Amino acid sequence: MINDIEALTEKVQAEGEPIRKILSSVESVIVGQQQLVERILISLLANGHILIEGVPGLAKTTAVKTLASLVDARFQRIQFTPDLLPADLVGTLIYNPRDGAFTTRKGPIFANIVLADEINRAPAKVHSALLEAMEERQVTIGETTHPLEGLFMVLATQNPIEQEGTYPLPEAQMDRFMMKTVITYPSWDEERQIIRRSARSSPSPAVEALVHPTDILRMRGVVDSIYQDEKIEQYILDIVFATRNPARCGLERLAPYIEFGASPRASIYLAIASRALAFIRGRGYVVPQDIKDIAHDVLRHRIITTYEADIDRISTDQMIAEILATVRVP
Repeated sequence: MINDIEALTEKVQAEGEPIRKILSSVESVIVGQQQLVERILISLLANGHILIEGVPGLAKTTAVKTLASLVDARFQRIQFTPDLLPADLVGTLIYNPRDGAFTTRKGPIFANIVLADEINRAPAKVHSALLEAMEERQVTIGETTHPLEGLFMVLATQNPIEQEGTYPLPEAQMDRFMMKTVITYPSWDEERQIIRRSARSSPSPAVEALVHPTDILRMRGVVDSIYQDEKIEQYILDIVFATRNPARCGLERLAPYIEFGASPRASIYLAIASRALAFIRGRGYVVPQDIKDIAHDVLRHRIITTYEADIDRISTDQMIAEILATVRVP
């Protein structure tokens, strides 16, 4: 077993070299958002979607566009607005009066990497169309179902401070996102670097593609083979079940604050995302710290809080931190 894990680690380090180059290239364009870039790469390697929340001006869109440029893949940016229609997203049927036939015009969702900018500005019927694409990896136009690309990823952004013209995302769609990453303001030193690098009239130089979609698909195969011990699986389950029955796990204080705990997708995504994180870090096996590092991103949008939590100002991140501090680490 030890020899197998050592061989797998060597394979991971060899296959993961392009990922390290991507991280280095992104850092040359964006200052201080290493965690965001890492979370995007985890979602890319784990075949998941990611929701990015942060105030304007934190380079959310720039990070996504830069990453898409580094992957030689088709990229589409969709600006979500209150008047957006499902046809604007998935496409529609066009009638040809000459022969009386309908032809399919595919929408921007038919791409490898899709940026759903300000996703919470679109109405529910647009989210329903996006839901099918995210979950089923297919789109229905008229009576025909069209499969999406093997490499298909939705990166959505939302602004937490504006309420005018916004629609809360349905819980069902929130659950489809593998991770929800919250980004904050840069530090003083980081913002000084941003000024020196970006405060100029000429645009930043374009980055060149480093990997192809087939490379990402091959890396996903390696990620799936990363070793995850039974104790790690038990650790994941203990964390998820603590969100559902906190009192049974010695977390009686949290019981009044949680209305619904994390769904089974949380267990699945914790297992997959921890493997992807181990891959990025050059290991052929998962350690408990991998679970801890991604737990907030996987769980924060899956815990439904009660009115008491709002009154006492107890956030889901505080609950997750307390759960991680209480659940026994293998």
